[in-house]
Amino acid sequence: MPFQPGQSGNPAGRPKGSRNKLGEAFLTALSTDFDEHGVSAIERCRKADPVAYVKVVASLLPKELKIERSAVEEMSDDELARLIDVVRAEVSVPGEAGEGAGSAEG
Repeated sequence: MPFQPGQSGNPAGRPKGSRNKLGEAFLTALSTDFDEHGVSAIERCRKADPVAYVKVVASLLPKELKIERSAVEEMSDDELARLIDVVRAEVSVPGEAGEGAGSAEG
């Protein structure tokens, strides 16, 4: 071992709290910017790049979602079909109509 326990190759080292200070400064700046531009930036992202928008939303969701009971279980086949149509219309990207059609059926 080149160094004895408790010794460092950089005795001055990183000042205590500097990593936290940088993180806090970054989050403060980000928060300030978001307060001013966040809503409009989200709106522009949703309109300009819906795929990126959905990825951001999905990244904020928990990795596992436990559902005890779902209203879907009580829906009729006709109600489920209408719901699927509504969801497809909401998530479709212009110019990609019809892609993936029938993938939920089977």
